Amino acid sequence: MSQWLLSGALAVPLTLAGLGLLLAAIILDLLAGDPRRLPHPVVGIGRAIAWLEARWNHGPAASRRRRGALMTALVVVGAYAVGWALLTLLGWLHPWLGWAAELWLLWSCLAIKGLADAGRAVAVPLAEGDLPAARRALGMIVGRDTQALDESEIARGAVETVAENSVDGITAPLFWALIGGAPLALAYKAVNTLDSMVGYRNARYRDFGWASARLDDLANWPAARLTALAIWLSSGWLPGEWQRRGALAATWREAPRHPSPNAGWPEAMVANLLGVQLGGVNYYAGEVSHRATLGSPHRPLCAADIGAAIRLMHGGWVVSLLLLVMALLILRSVVP
Repeated sequence: MSQWLLSGALAVPLTLAGLGLLLAAIILDLLAGDPRRLPHPVVGIGRAIAWLEARWNHGPAASRRRRGALMTALVVVGAYAVGWALLTLLGWLHPWLGWAAELWLLWSCLAIKGLADAGRAVAVPLAEGDLPAARRALGMIVGRDTQALDESEIARGAVETVAENSVDGITAPLFWALIGGAPLALAYKAVNTLDSMVGYRNARYRDFGWASARLDDLANWPAARLTALAIWLSSGWLPGEWQRRGALAATWREAPRHPSPNAGWPEAMVANLLGVQLGGVNYYAGEVSHRATLGSPHRPLCAADIGAAIRLMHGGWVVSLLLLVMALLILRSVVP
């Protein structure tokens, strides 16, 4: 049985065993990254989404909206149900099997090492002056055109990616795992995968992916704001020259400018702490896209800013985890 199974009117499921499993999953992710040699549940979720989208995304706009909402519900509830059933069955066979399965599922929901490695894959060739290699590495993690980007624009793309994905790759899975363990973290990854596959505002997905995009906004809402605060708090002890004065107020003012209701919070905080400007003009398949600017252009971005963003990412998830655990402990002490 999962150590995190919600029960009663208001459950506070934090246990030493559950917290130990989550910490073990974090350590595994930091050491080994994504468990690529094991069956990956997110890959299975992606295949289910692709199968349903190919069969249901057609017809009038209203029908596509209804079928897209139904797909969203089926995938998210299905991910939770399969995770819960797997852990229940294996835990019934033997507690160690249940714990091992939960550890594997929690591990598969995190992307700490993967995100840091992706940022460094851009920073290293950029620092060496190898712009073509840096552009290729950036093209692996962003959707924008990278062929003509200069050093500052390459660095901007990597910093924005590290900042934004610190939420859906790290702090949001931790947030939901602390509330409901691996089944709820897996349901969150289903939400996130749905948004990454069908949550676009183009002709193909505008109607079919509407429910997926809105649910992703809701699922990331608390973690995005917590991440921005935690990044600011961690900058007080992280090595580096951070522009902390006014960063909180500036982030509060600038974050709503971002087209995403959540991505602007970590991006604005990182921009203000670094003393740089994020956002601006991007190109997607040759089409121009204007993004609101975040931060102030005190200087051009460079390769070193990517490393600084990675340090802030690590500080942010560590402080977020500490704040969440303390909040749950306090809640557990007052809830009968």
